[in-house]
Amino acid sequence: MAGLKNLLGIAELEREAILTILDQAKRFREVLDRPIPIVPALRGKTIVNLFFEPSTRTLTSFNLAASRLSAQCLNFAVAASSTKKGESILDTATNIEAMRVDGVVIRHSAAGVPHFLARRVNCFVVNAGDGRHEHPTQALLDGFTLIEHLGTLEGKKVLIVGDIAHSRVARSAIICLNKLGARVAVCGPPTLLPADIAELGCEVFYYLDRILYEVDVIHMLRLQAERMTANTIPSLREYRLLYGLTRERLKKIKPETVITHPGPVNWGVEMDYDVRELPQTLIMNQVKNGVAVRMAVLYLLALGRGILNEEAG
Repeated sequence: MAGLKNLLGIAELEREAILTILDQAKRFREVLDRPIPIVPALRGKTIVNLFFEPSTRTLTSFNLAASRLSAQCLNFAVAASSTKKGESILDTATNIEAMRVDGVVIRHSAAGVPHFLARRVNCFVVNAGDGRHEHPTQALLDGFTLIEHLGTLEGKKVLIVGDIAHSRVARSAIICLNKLGARVAVCGPPTLLPADIAELGCEVFYYLDRILYEVDVIHMLRLQAERMTANTIPSLREYRLLYGLTRERLKKIKPETVITHPGPVNWGVEMDYDVRELPQTLIMNQVKNGVAVRMAVLYLLALGRGILNEEAG
């Protein structure tokens, strides 16, 4: 099967490609449990992180992924770069590529920037989040974490709750989970649910208590206040009462229901602090697995392995 030279979005991946990544991530997850969690797989390769938006988990995770593979990893400091002098993104990328870079990981507030770069540079490009469009590696690590815990996603009902409208995580997750066999539903206030969200292949709910207690996975999302306009929600207090995973709701969910969140969490708003202590809360598993999944992505793209590279085989 023809594959991809880059990882720009889940929508562009076939199910087989997703499973290839997750299978490789499983091998690297075992590596990370070793006393010395390093392999020489990408020794001599150079990866550059171009992050035009703030990030903690994703940037650190890609840094660790590259270093665990023995690649050299460079972080592009936007605040100290020539972009502040008017240099274009394309000029920045082509200048970096001229320094014999093997791959670029990019996060940008504008949707489509990773695709723009991928058409104009020869090194591989990984989308680490573009506007409200996609965040493919987050969806992959969420899928990996759920399969690791549940064994399979076939037929499992996954509920994504919260700020769907501003979330690139939600878009990628819906597409990825569908391809892995899950039945996906979303829930949130009408102001935070895009009118066409059902077209991605999910059920839509506006009242959390109508659906919460029958699902296998609860995937909570952060309220992205920095992207909201005024009056999107009446108040944080009201949002918590209607859509938060509160202490009262925790008492009613099925004991085997798994809880995830891509982070960062607005504790006391999206979820009460009690969620931290539940054995089925997999937030820290997601963080750990993020390194393994990103190792798999960098490895497969850098070496042209599997069905990810259109020039392979």
